[in-house]
Amino acid sequence: MLDSDYWPAPAKLNLTLRIVGRRPDGYHLLQTVFQFLDWEDRLWFDVLNEDVVSTDHRVPGMDTEQDLVVRAARLLKAHTGFDRGVHIRVQKNLPSGGGLGGGSSDAATTLAALNRLWGLGLDDTSLIELGLGLGADVPVFLRGHAAWAEGVGERLAEVDPPELWYVLLSPPVHVSTGAVFAHPELTRDSPITTIADFLAGRHQNDCAALVRREYPEIDHAMAWLGRHGESRLTGTGACVFAGFGERAAAEAVARQAPKVWNARAVRGQNVSPLRARLARG
Repeated sequence: MLDSDYWPAPAKLNLTLRIVGRRPDGYHLLQTVFQFLDWEDRLWFDVLNEDVVSTDHRVPGMDTEQDLVVRAARLLKAHTGFDRGVHIRVQKNLPSGGGLGGGSSDAATTLAALNRLWGLGLDDTSLIELGLGLGADVPVFLRGHAAWAEGVGERLAEVDPPELWYVLLSPPVHVSTGAVFAHPELTRDSPITTIADFLAGRHQNDCAALVRREYPEIDHAMAWLGRHGESRLTGTGACVFAGFGERAAAEAVARQAPKVWNARAVRGQNVSPLRARLARG
C-alpha cells in the first residue's frame, strides 16, 4: 500500500452551529460554518471486475452493509448501473461520535473517488444530490471548500474564515447526534443570523449547553480549555476546540492537556485536500 495512492477524508469543525427551526418531517433547520482540518482518514480503493463491494473497515456493533463507505459505493452503483465492484481499505484516524464528520467525510471521498476510478463522469451537482441522501454533512465534503450552510446543511455558500491553529480535545465519550437532536430541552428557535454576523465574531453552538449537562467529561474539557482560549463544541461533540493565531501557542496548550483527552494541535483549512487529490487524477 503506497501512501501516495490514498484518498483523503478530512475532519471538519463547526465554527458556529445555530438551530433556527424544524421541518414537518423532523429535520432541524441549521445555520453553521464548516471548516476542514489537516487531520484525516485515509482510504484506498481496489477496483474489482466482480460485482462486489467490500471493506476491511469494521465498526463495533455495526453490520458492514451499514458502513457509510459501503452504502456510498452501493448508492453510486445503483444510480449509474455500474456492474464492477471495489474493495475499500480504510485507515481510520478520526474518532467516531466526535463531531468531526468522519463518517460523512469517508462517504464523500468514496463517492468522489469511485466516480473517478469507475469512469462514471457524474458532475458535482449529481454527486452532492446523492451524498445528501447519506448525511447532511456529506455535501460540504464533496464541495471541498469551507462554507456557510443553511437548511439541513445542504445550502452552501463558500466562505474563507481565518485558517487558525486549533487545540482539539477528544474526550473519551461517544455522543449520539440523534439523541441530542431528539432531546426535548434542545434549543430549536435561535434567531436567524447572517454570514456577516459570524465573520464579526458572533458565533455559538446551540447544542453545547445540553451536551455539557448530559456529558460531564465534555463539560470538564470545555472548562479546562476555556482557561486558555475560547472553547467551543464542534457539532454535537464530543470534540471541543479553541483557536490560536500561532502553531507554537496551540502546541503549548495541547501539551498541557490531560492525556485522557487526546489533545492535538491542528490547522484549519478552507480548501479540502480531496480537491488536490482529484486534481492529480
